[in-house]
Amino acid sequence: MNTQGSLVVAALAVAFTFLTSGCSEGAWNNPHPADEAGKNILYSNFSGPPKHLDPVISYSSDEGRFIDQIYDPPLQYHYLKRPFELEPNTLSSMPKIVYLDTEGNEVASDSPDLAYSDYLFELTPGIYYQPHPALALDTSGAPVYAFESSDDAEPYSSLNDFSETGTRELVAGDYAYQLKRLADPTLLSPIRGLMSEYILGMNEFAEVVKAEREAQQEGEWLDLRTLDFSGVEVIDRYRFRIRLKGKYPQFSYWLAFHFFAPIPFEADRFYSMPGMADKNITLDWYPIGTGPYMMTQNDPNEAIILEKNPNYRDDFYPAEGEISDRTAGLLDDAGQKIPFIDKVVYRLEKESIPLWSKFLQGYYDRSGIASDSFDQAISVGSEGIGLSDEMRERGISLDVAVTPGTYYFGFNMLDDVIGDTGTAEEREKKRLLRQAIAIIYDQEEYISIFYNGRGETAMSPIPPGIFGYQEGQEGMNESVFDWSDGAVVRKNTDVARELMVKAGYPDGRNAETGEPLVLNLDTVGSGGSAAQSWLIKQFKKIGIQLNIRGTDYNRFKDKMKAGNAQMFQWGWLADYPDAENFLFLLYGPNGQVVTQGAGVNSSNFDHDRYNALFEEMKLMENSPERMEIIREMIDILHHEMPWASSFHPHSYVLNNAWVYNSKPHGISKSVLKYLRIDPEQRARMQAEWNSPVLWPLFMVVIIILVTALPGYLAYRRRLNHRIRPAGGDK
Repeated sequence: MNTQGSLVVAALAVAFTFLTSGCSEGAWNNPHPADEAGKNILYSNFSGPPKHLDPVISYSSDEGRFIDQIYDPPLQYHYLKRPFELEPNTLSSMPKIVYLDTEGNEVASDSPDLAYSDYLFELTPGIYYQPHPALALDTSGAPVYAFESSDDAEPYSSLNDFSETGTRELVAGDYAYQLKRLADPTLLSPIRGLMSEYILGMNEFAEVVKAEREAQQEGEWLDLRTLDFSGVEVIDRYRFRIRLKGKYPQFSYWLAFHFFAPIPFEADRFYSMPGMADKNITLDWYPIGTGPYMMTQNDPNEAIILEKNPNYRDDFYPAEGEISDRTAGLLDDAGQKIPFIDKVVYRLEKESIPLWSKFLQGYYDRSGIASDSFDQAISVGSEGIGLSDEMRERGISLDVAVTPGTYYFGFNMLDDVIGDTGTAEEREKKRLLRQAIAIIYDQEEYISIFYNGRGETAMSPIPPGIFGYQEGQEGMNESVFDWSDGAVVRKNTDVARELMVKAGYPDGRNAETGEPLVLNLDTVGSGGSAAQSWLIKQFKKIGIQLNIRGTDYNRFKDKMKAGNAQMFQWGWLADYPDAENFLFLLYGPNGQVVTQGAGVNSSNFDHDRYNALFEEMKLMENSPERMEIIREMIDILHHEMPWASSFHPHSYVLNNAWVYNSKPHGISKSVLKYLRIDPEQRARMQAEWNSPVLWPLFMVVIIILVTALPGYLAYRRRLNHRIRPAGGDK
């Protein structure tokens, strides 16, 4: 067949194919398997694989979004109430706290004789683990899987290769076992150092574990149940006790963390069998819990899948919340059994544009908003920030919340040029220099340009919603801002220039030598970004030459640890909703240098009065007295300026119309069990948004036919002419 004939046939074939496929069910561009259509599945995404899934090790919010759906710490946060409120999770009631003296006698919470705090826990009976091969038993009650050598593990390449599974009831000993794992020095829990300051006997237990492991044969399992931990006591099947040294009110918040979630000893034994680690069959890769979901696939190159735990206990959607929750429909499911969603699929998406496109097509149920999609999603007008017309027409809703965190531009207070060093006169001049920089560091402009307005300038480390936060004129930093016409207004650049003169740097030059003032900003990554250009411009307003030194993260941490960074940018997200968890960012003994990189005080700020106030404040209950101490601490920060500026970010999450019960929490990641979707509504809207537009294809086919048909007909005429019989008509 010639070229024209081929084109005609191909065009007809294409037209027929698309016409027939257009009549079939499902959109052509659906990235999800066809057999998942219409099912109660939530679709989300991840951009990078979780590094740790062991609850005693993981300390990343990206990891918490997975494992916090799987594990059950004793306490949890109420989903709807604000301010944040703790409530029992696996417990029958909140822990009972008893204060004791050194002789074990009960004393009042404010007694000077207080030496210990006993936390008594009672579990709700009838809570069971997810199906797991570690809990599989044979008819005699022995473990089904008990490998004696690596050869026994050879047939198994993943957890799914183990055909037998089992379960058992959650008991008090499982919480005790996890506490012993928390103390185990070989597991390197990121909170072991902090907890050892409070949990009685943790350091001593760690030494015992270390000695026991040194005496073991390589690969031998150490059963932590056989070792005594003085601060942890199992009373009976459902009750246990934790004893703290002194008083630590924030400990209750830690009890809602996955660090304190139970681990059955059988899982520890199972994952310690010979050959398992070689196959990456470990607790750090395959979690086991009593929570609402279990991980059934962990493929960092494709998808991570959570499915409803078939053994999950009776748990119910909250029946009360804030006043606005009822009108927002957040109490429509009050008292209903949770979780609502059967399966959650997280697909790997490395780029923001494909992710955004799939959300708009209805193939992802929820989405954040990248900067390049902000104008399409959000409308900024005289009435504030809201959804664009396009988003409203689609029925999309917007969740906006202040993230309980603080991002800051810090000074190294040990630096000879800009820190708190030298004589009293030199220190005052350096303070004025920091104040001048704080004025020209226009945080409001920075948020507007580089965060699309998604944030608010901070007046202290404490974000909104946390006790100690101060609004308006009361909390204003008078070193940087003025109060004018009922609003906070940044001081103008002329004030900063005057401060530069007093600091000994008129027009940015040393008053004695005439040398230009050059300051260094250490960052992660290479230079040349728009944000860095903006910073250089801001510093230039007062004559300072800003030198930006980009490096990789490990090198950056080394600089911070050694105190070699002059200025830097960093941030902190709350572990728990308490002022102590933010004000300790500037507590002297937490300095990066003095702790050799272990501390969170990146500025190495060390102020005697601030330190004393922090030590007085940190263990206090929230009260007017505590508030007065916090105010004085913040006044010190306003005057001393260890940070040039800081801001509290805002989170923006979009929900398609079929997603219900979404309310940002900020602290807890254990929220999937409260979400509900309507798969039928999703399918209808997906079909509407992704119906094929066929007329361009038909136009192409017609053009091909019109173009090719005359040539084809001419070819047929020539062919017929060539094969005419001899002797025929002329």
